[in-house]
Amino acid sequence: MTHMAFEASAPPAPETEFDTFLKLDIRVGTVRSAAPLDGLRKPSMKLVIDFGEGVGERKSVAQITERYVHDDLIGRQVMAVINFPARQIGSFRSEVLTLGAADDAGAICLVGPDDALPNGARLA
Repeated sequence: MTHMAFEASAPPAPETEFDTFLKLDIRVGTVRSAAPLDGLRKPSMKLVIDFGEGVGERKSVAQITERYVHDDLIGRQVMAVINFPARQIGSFRSEVLTLGAADDAGAICLVGPDDALPNGARLA
């Protein structure tokens, strides 16, 4: 079961100012490597994502093992928040928050563009 805040039936978050949204730097990147991350309570994958020349490669931990096999993620474009502080998750330092939404069973489905975009393209 997912946390209530991530369920589709959860009430909307409190209203916020548009300027708050603009502070988030959400970019498109291409997964360059993906591998299981052992030693965590919830099965997770460690990703290296290329955000292009202006940002470079960043690492992320994602709880996406229910829907994805690591080899299938290579070359896939995803969206991530790149300006949150890094977090130590187990033995891995996660530098970006890879975005996804939970399905009815609570498994995370990654968010990415429908068509190929330049790495580093910012959410507009």
